[in-house]
Amino acid sequence: MDNCLFCRIVNKEIPSRIVYEDDLVLGFNDIQPQAPVHVLLIPKTHVASMNDVGREHGDLVAHLTSVIPQVAEKMGIKDSGYRVVVNCGKDGGQTVSHLHYHILGGKTLEVTFG
Repeated sequence: MDNCLFCRIVNKEIPSRIVYEDDLVLGFNDIQPQAPVHVLLIPKTHVASMNDVGREHGDLVAHLTSVIPQVAEKMGIKDSGYRVVVNCGKDGGQTVSHLHYHILGGKTLEVTFG
């Protein structure tokens, strides 16, 4: 999508601090971090939200999930622990309409639900 912020980051039209990249996904530091480590992991293919994930995205979602521990290790939080969050829709807190996983760590995170 031409006007999608994250698609523009994927296309290198907008600079970002990339921490992971392969053919399918891109990981970069959030510009408004909620923890000492706050990486956004996104598919390079535009998928608007979790609601738009279909069977055809099965391999992509599996790949995204398998990359999370690699990013956590690279960022130095794999052993101490981290949180993965996917927001979906306005009421779920999604502010960019492009599927993205938040990887948060680097401190003890408060449990706000349980």
